Amino acid sequence: MDATTAPQFGPPQGEQELAAAEDIVCQAFAMPPEEGPAWRKRIEAGGAQLRVLREGGSVAATVAHFSMGQWFGGRSVPLVGIAGVGVAPARRGQGTGTRLMQTCLRELRAQGVPLAGLYPATQPLYRRVGFEQAGSRHEIRVQLSGLDFQERSLSLRPIQEADLPAIHDVYRRHAQRQQGWLDRGTYIWNRVLRPRGEPTAYGYLVEGHAGVEGYLYLSRRVAPHGLRQELSLSDLVALTPAAGRRLLSFIGDHRSLADEVVWRGGAADPLLFLLREQTYQVKHLFTWMLRVLDVPAALQARGYLAGLSGALHLEVDDDLFPENRGRFVLEVENGEAEVRPGGDGDMKLHVRTLAPLYSGFLSPAALQAAGVLEADDVSLRTATALFSGPPPAMPDMY
Repeated sequence: MDATTAPQFGPPQGEQELAAAEDIVCQAFAMPPEEGPAWRKRIEAGGAQLRVLREGGSVAATVAHFSMGQWFGGRSVPLVGIAGVGVAPARRGQGTGTRLMQTCLRELRAQGVPLAGLYPATQPLYRRVGFEQAGSRHEIRVQLSGLDFQERSLSLRPIQEADLPAIHDVYRRHAQRQQGWLDRGTYIWNRVLRPRGEPTAYGYLVEGHAGVEGYLYLSRRVAPHGLRQELSLSDLVALTPAAGRRLLSFIGDHRSLADEVVWRGGAADPLLFLLREQTYQVKHLFTWMLRVLDVPAALQARGYLAGLSGALHLEVDDDLFPENRGRFVLEVENGEAEVRPGGDGDMKLHVRTLAPLYSGFLSPAALQAAGVLEADDVSLRTATALFSGPPPAMPDMY
């Protein structure tokens, strides 16, 4: 099948379209041309699906997506991550990016996907197709001089291949307690083990009588000012306070070599609470976005606080999916949700506004203050209770 007879949207057909897709991505993300094939092989190894949009008989734009999950209210909601969005330079400014994303989202919704997420290079494009801000990613930079821990009660050793199932289980147990962390698939785990633009990541775990309690993956790079090092963590997880102190002790043991350690996560990392002094900086890096593709399915898949009950009458507007338009009743009983059509529509909002409400990124009152949500006082109180939780954050990039 050649490019003139292939469907307008779908996997690249043949070496010519693959090369065109790689070239578009390299130009969109300022990568050297020779890195295109390596990029494609990397995403394919992680299970990502590469798609192209054809216009005028040639490849006009690219997008890659991959399946995973995202933790909300203690439950993993199926999520497709969007990456590698690029438009051929000659096609820019002609609505190609919007058509690409609309077509991609239609395909995903038809497959039963309730949520899509991405890190935006530009927000207007993604807002046009229903995405909105839903959580943050922060850089945490700690001075090793402040890591004066001497915790040795747990043993620490390098991670072996046989440890990976236990490591994945520890991560999952920790991520389930968070809001917005990814339920990782192969693509994200590959990025943890082989962080892009970083030296090799070395893994270390801590364990007690009950097994693995925490771990980290650490890369060492020469600091800009000379012979000293900077430590970069592509993952840092502690299930217990003792594991947190043991990992911080291990990092502090590098004081003769390095001045700082950096990792990514949320603004209120509990490990920082263990430090004697405020010998750290927390810097906002990105705000990620969500798109609710299926309103009832997404609301029902999410977790809610155990013991919590209430009903919220929503009226949702969606420019892309007629199935999402209209009134829905979210009924939560002891943390379990059911969604049915109908109701009084006491809370009116666009599907874009549903994203930060759903994730807990902005409170109902904040969304009302921004002029993107209409509701009476009872609905505001109910929504505040239903969607309460820690600020949504994400240590991973995709």
